Amino acid sequence: MIETRAAVLTEIGEPLELTTIRVDEPEPHEVRVAVTHVGLCHSDLHYMTGTVPTGLPVVVGHEVAGVVESVGSDVTSLRPGDRVTGALTPSCGRCSYCEAGRSTQCLRLDEVRRRNRAAFETTDGRPIERLAAIGAFSRHILLRENALVKLPDDVPLHVGCLLSCCIITGVGAVFRGAEVRPGSTVAVVGCGGVGSAIIQGARLAGASAIVAVDLDDDRLKAARGYGATHVVNGGAGDTVEELHRLLGDGVDYAFEAVGSARTAQLAMALVRPAGTACLVGIAPAGTELSVPALDFFFAEKRLIGSYMGSGQAREDIAQFARLYQQGRLLLDEMVTRVIPFAEINEGFELMKSGDVTRVVVDLRS
Repeated sequence: MIETRAAVLTEIGEPLELTTIRVDEPEPHEVRVAVTHVGLCHSDLHYMTGTVPTGLPVVVGHEVAGVVESVGSDVTSLRPGDRVTGALTPSCGRCSYCEAGRSTQCLRLDEVRRRNRAAFETTDGRPIERLAAIGAFSRHILLRENALVKLPDDVPLHVGCLLSCCIITGVGAVFRGAEVRPGSTVAVVGCGGVGSAIIQGARLAGASAIVAVDLDDDRLKAARGYGATHVVNGGAGDTVEELHRLLGDGVDYAFEAVGSARTAQLAMALVRPAGTACLVGIAPAGTELSVPALDFFFAEKRLIGSYMGSGQAREDIAQFARLYQQGRLLLDEMVTRVIPFAEINEGFELMKSGDVTRVVVDLRS
């Protein structure tokens, strides 16, 4: 084992505690990564505030990039010194969902993530949980070989970390989840990090109109830079009425990137007959939706979900990295602030500000 610094959640609703932990040696199929950068994601907040259950103590964080430090005996595709980002839905590659290209629904995920020993421990030997078997708010982590993607040298690690969650979730929902058609119209409800990625995905897919919906004017201004053709402040009036004024009878696709019943219902209301509403934001445990049944029968609307991009994470991350290299996928613009590890709790406070798209933590500082 090695000792390293980590930000540990010891009590729901309390700040993360920076402390020393122990990290196990890699098992044969694992890689130990020296973490350089982690993006702060609202999904982390769900666990920190208790809206999604977790065991304690736990190291949260998942939007990760870093450098391979050591590899297990069976690892063949990575070696020490490789720059990597996480593909956060590792799969068995053999179940019916994996073979159908839907690795996010792998039937053997729990088995794939299982370890013989605890990956993280306190200095006195007590096990520490890891969010999604990652626990990225640690200067060293263990991930399976098939949960990592090598990054090109010209993709900086402070933006490369976004590929592992924010980008694959948002852009993937457009291409893999909803399968947006060129020339179609799109609305995006919620223009934070994932919503901004959805807007970029819609632009890359050739949408003819992209309507950004948010309560914050700063986020709406930023949304135009990512490709939104129209913006609607959801707190300034009737959002559905305003969208109809702009585009007629609604949009072909509406994406919800907030994670609440109210915004999910809004996404359904924004969709035109025969259109698709796609839920991307993670709602708190126990959230239930109420939608008009006639929307499905007479209007033939579709309501779908998209988890982590609905596709093949490693393949998609590699493709999105190429789009960044070509200047077609904006990542540098999405990173509003890079903060030192010691300020991680302040970083979560910054996320509440409308002028922040993504806050990235530099774990080396």
